[in-house]
Amino acid sequence: MDSVNLAVFASGSGSNAENIIRYFSNHSSIRIKKVLTNNPNAYVIDRAKNLNVPVRVFNRHEFYETGLIINDLKSDQIQWIILAGFLWLVPASITEAFPGRIVNIHPALLPKYGGKGMYGEKVHQAVKSAGEKESGITIHYVNNEYDKGNIIFQARCPVDPSDTPETIAEKVHGLEYKHYPEVIENLICK
Repeated sequence: MDSVNLAVFASGSGSNAENIIRYFSNHSSIRIKKVLTNNPNAYVIDRAKNLNVPVRVFNRHEFYETGLIINDLKSDQIQWIILAGFLWLVPASITEAFPGRIVNIHPALLPKYGGKGMYGEKVHQAVKSAGEKESGITIHYVNNEYDKGNIIFQARCPVDPSDTPETIAEKVHGLEYKHYPEVIENLICK
């Protein structure tokens, strides 16, 4: 199997991006070719550089109103896009250029607690406020709506009455780190 090139998009700290980069660092057929971010102050930039992965920072105009990002991805021969804490809606021009090859992870059991503005602590706070008995992760394909693409995989964790949004986040992060790279690998190598 020829090497499959992935680009990881992230907007913040980048702990999931780092976990994915490390997981595939010596993989026989999957390479993380580049990290892209819309946030010039994102810690994911440092994480990627420390792991010798090139980084591309872009702005709203470049992402939504030009073909620069698609051209950049194509020139790097990117075949899959992995979203790891990327907060912008992916435009149709990109979803159409990579049909069925853009994957996202969401820190809740979709369809609950998804959509615009539902990310990170906001999700965990909503889960706690609703008195949910469980939470988890959803890995799904990306389409032109926030968190509406077909679900690929879900993993669950209990939410105890004593849990705080922070302790729920810890449980969910554990699921993310364990499952996201494996699900990506299974999708690509199936």
